Amino acid sequence: ALHMDVTKVAFTGSTKVGRLIQQYAAESNLKKVSLELGGKSPLIVCDDADLDQAVNAAHIGLFLNHGQCCCASSRLFVQEGIHDEFIAKVVEKSKAINVSHGFDPTADQGPQVDKIQFDKIMGLIETGKAQGAKVATGGGRHGDKGYFVQPTIFTDVTDDMTIAKEEIFGPVLSCFKFKTVDEAIERANNTSYGLAAGVCSRDIGQAMRIAKSLEAGTVWVNSYNNFDHVMPFGGYKESGTGRDKGWEGMENYLETKSIMFPLDK
Repeated sequence: ALHMDVTKVAFTGSTKVGRLIQQYAAESNLKKVSLELGGKSPLIVCDDADLDQAVNAAHIGLFLNHGQCCCASSRLFVQEGIHDEFIAKVVEKSKAINVSHGFDPTADQGPQVDKIQFDKIMGLIETGKAQGAKVATGGGRHGDKGYFVQPTIFTDVTDDMTIAKEEIFGPVLSCFKFKTVDEAIERANNTSYGLAAGVCSRDIGQAMRIAKSLEAGTVWVNSYNNFDHVMPFGGYKESGTGRDKGWEGMENYLETKSIMFPLDK
């Protein structure tokens, strides 16, 4: 990022490193920078949602790639009318995850990337317990070898808890109960991140209103982690700048030039 001959940097990673890259770009040649950084993405499940469809969205939204996904739906907001039934279904589905090594063809979840990340995840799980969140399933190490973490779901999480605010980047889901849609939107937006979000509802008008109100670069409706190369992907706020994919992604690597000449001669 400090090199004077480099004119463009694209980075995917932590917000902390993203800040440094922007700083170095400013200190060198003011090169263009696009950043796809961290997230603490919300998934809002309304009481009119198709429960099985929403359970699948919540499951793949969090547990894809062992939870090591920048847009993971790590904050699950469930409307009070369906909360208990829905959480029970999410917990039941997570208990069926087969945690094993990468050479096991039946594996659903493998190890975390390294010891540093493993220790961070385990530390945040313990912090969640200490701050009063309830472990619905998991909450510990899987086995006694490697960097395997049990698929973990916390309930009774409050918005001020560490696990509700910090990106965990692992198979750890925090669940919240809400009364009104407006409350859910406000709480979902109460984060320094804005990479992605999701909403589950049979009412397309309500789903669109929520999607438009969420401060996130991508919002999935009745699904999660579906990608298309023509759809731009990137974040609001501290989740980054610029977009990948689509025409917006190409613009990161282009310059606009105006060429003018007289028409009278």
